[in-house]
Amino acid sequence: MTSALGPSFLDPERLISTFGLIGILAIVFAESGLLIGFFLPGDSLLFTAGLLVADGTYLHQPLWLMCLLVSVAAVAGDQFGYFFGRRFGPALFRRPDSRLFKQENLTKAREFFAKYGARSIVLARFVPIVRTFTPIVAGASHMHYRTFLIYNLIGGTLWGSGVTVLGYFLGQIAFVKSNIEFILIGIVVLSVIPIGVELLRSRRFSRD
Repeated sequence: MTSALGPSFLDPERLISTFGLIGILAIVFAESGLLIGFFLPGDSLLFTAGLLVADGTYLHQPLWLMCLLVSVAAVAGDQFGYFFGRRFGPALFRRPDSRLFKQENLTKAREFFAKYGARSIVLARFVPIVRTFTPIVAGASHMHYRTFLIYNLIGGTLWGSGVTVLGYFLGQIAFVKSNIEFILIGIVVLSVIPIGVELLRSRRFSRD
């Protein structure tokens, strides 16, 4: 269904039909704070999950429970990322590039964190790749834990519940159902716009 979004094994509906709720929670946790989770389809996965809950396809949990579990997984993922960064931060910034790790991703998150401070924990939730590395940078920077926890709870709930609820209600619209591939592509495009804007701004400032 969503081959235009990338490899078929990352197709949100295929992932959900294969792994169900456990798969959704594992992917949300991984994308929220594991170094290897940056390539996972977080936004489109949650939107599709909401749509399938509305349809009763593959997922038969009530919407409130889905939102609660996804939010918990998102918050837990960031918590792990924070403590990982706090423990291994210095070594991580010296780590050479590999197939699954690029220093540029960590650098983007570091710049994002430096620019927005504590708010970055919430804002990064809506920016692919950056949301994976920001909690790690926060831990490496020894951000006050209580502050991190508060913003993490807010960001994890807004993103986890918000995108899922959006998919649930929009998924009941006939036009969305019949054009789901284009809708998911649109979500991906919208989610990377902030990165594009920041890149353009940084290039403009570097020229000046």
